Amino acid sequence: MKPARRRELANFLIAAYRVSIRRATAVIQLRQGTYFYRPHPCDDRAERQRIREIAPTRIRYGARRIHVLLRREGWRINHKKTYRIDCEEGLNLRRKRPKR
Repeated sequence: MKPARRRELANFLIAAYRVSIRRATAVIQLRQGTYFYRPHPCDDRAERQRIREIAPTRIRYGARRIHVLLRREGWRINHKKTYRIDCEEGLNLRRKRPKR
């Protein structure tokens, strides 16, 4: 079960049965740190847009080469983030079929 769903269950227990946060999280087996965690998603729209601009012009370039181009342009981006965006956008190259 995902942490967000467990958090909802903990909130339900707290509201319906008037138990403490400590007791509710213990029953659901949810850590209190996870209960209080608030996600802070990063905004990568600019990087995503630039990768989408590069990929059609440089058709044979994979995520590594696109990453090198971004670094040369001055973007401060991690290679893992470049690969993740490349995969999510469906820009990754198909593997060549082996010769038989």
